Amino acid sequence: MGYKVAVVGATGNVGREMLQTLAERNFPANEVVALASERSIGREVSFGEDKVLKVDSLDDYDFAGTDIVLSSPGAKVAAEFAPRATDAGAVIIDNSSHFRMDPEIPLVVPEVNPEAIADYRNRHIIANPNCSTIQMLVALKPLHDIAKIKRVVVATYQSTSGAGKEAMDELFTQTRAIFVNDPVEVKEFTKQIAFNVIPHIDTFMDDGATKEEWKMVVETQKILDPDIEVSATCVRVPVFIGHGEAIHVEFENPISADEAREALREAPGIAVVDHRANEGYVTPVECAGDDLVYVSRIREDTTVTNGLALWVVGDNLRKGAALNTVQIAEELIANYLNK
Repeated sequence: MGYKVAVVGATGNVGREMLQTLAERNFPANEVVALASERSIGREVSFGEDKVLKVDSLDDYDFAGTDIVLSSPGAKVAAEFAPRATDAGAVIIDNSSHFRMDPEIPLVVPEVNPEAIADYRNRHIIANPNCSTIQMLVALKPLHDIAKIKRVVVATYQSTSGAGKEAMDELFTQTRAIFVNDPVEVKEFTKQIAFNVIPHIDTFMDDGATKEEWKMVVETQKILDPDIEVSATCVRVPVFIGHGEAIHVEFENPISADEAREALREAPGIAVVDHRANEGYVTPVECAGDDLVYVSRIREDTTVTNGLALWVVGDNLRKGAALNTVQIAEELIANYLNK
């Protein structure tokens, strides 16, 4: 017997990837419902290669009989509809930032802390971490297991898809405008994104960090280890899909580049492509559409005791959002839900 699954935010970048991922992985669903705002009612979204779903309104949807909700609306919408879904008996796996730091709600990366899923019983909600945090922690977990991480310094190179479809469109239209000598209009970003980089993602906080940078700090501590110190600089770059991260790690115990490389090769969800030659590394363009987190440029950082430097890339719409959500759902039904 299969499960009834509702996908909230089905017309967005992540919602569409969720539907695709469910189909690709043959998720055990006997019914999948696509939900979005009222303005999307009746629109059609693809589910796999040969199925099309018509979008229903989230506002008045009856969640009775729904087993799992894969949610990717904004934080405000998630907060509003969640009680209605959980009261009806559904378990929500939510991509928004609203629930992530709630101490009663598990924040999960299946390759890192799958045991935390058990705490879904507290509120019937599981939070999906920020896309940049997910790919970083997939890469860091096997290293933390063998040498224990003390401190992480990370600079991100985040694609425009992380800000939504309109942001991707802005990169395209600005690039075209520059080539044909038209005026460049800025709407979705704080500055021109075409042929530029912007060291500003989300709102600024009192200490000068942006909220995106804060997320990487607190989410790492909640998911992996509360004693890890993290310093992050998050940058938007003119790429459509795929995030890159330059990560410098300080460990409590000695670890060589060769030891790290071997541990990463054996870890789930990771591909090591690390050749010290032209093209011997992976870039965001190459990882788009792929489910793996790629680790390259593994080398010892001699500026600190027990230091390593890594280059990590991943598809932010796949492992950074949709795939991680579906993997949580798979763990949930494998170990906790009984039909």
